[in-house]
Amino acid sequence: MDPRVSLRQVTPEIRPVAERLWQLYRHDLSEFRGTLPDEAGTFPLRRLAPFFSDLDRCGYLIYRGTSPSGLALVSGVSEEPRMMAEFFVVRAVRRQQVGHEAMLQLFGMHPGRWEIAFQEANTGAARFWRRVATAVAGDGWSEEPRPVPGKPEIAPDVWITLQAQGVRAR
Repeated sequence: MDPRVSLRQVTPEIRPVAERLWQLYRHDLSEFRGTLPDEAGTFPLRRLAPFFSDLDRCGYLIYRGTSPSGLALVSGVSEEPRMMAEFFVVRAVRRQQVGHEAMLQLFGMHPGRWEIAFQEANTGAARFWRRVATAVAGDGWSEEPRPVPGKPEIAPDVWITLQAQGVRAR
């Protein structure tokens, strides 16, 4: 398999791929969010749809070689802070630097101040985001807990804030 990692902005032609990856992502998150698929066995696409129509949002597919291997959804494309709205890497390529390389590319494409939220209970995500923040900003990043709006029953999200300037992918 070709080990190169690349990003492709979601276009109408590859939108169905993004929608299928979304299903895998939502399945992974169901462990932490307690969500179930609908009667048809799918998770709703309503949170994904704005990334194809809102000019201040952008969706990318992450590829390893020619294989779609993840999804990155960015909010705040036109102004700071940029926000990693959703990020997913398929299990087969996790811990192989695919997500890390994809984030370096995203930071290079969208430099500036970023905010990234994750749930501490998702220990893999917590380790991943802290490693990425340190790789990009050294000790010049911060984190803070913030309540999940409208969901007081859920533990607060952890938010990382960092400055991504001059980041270059490997």
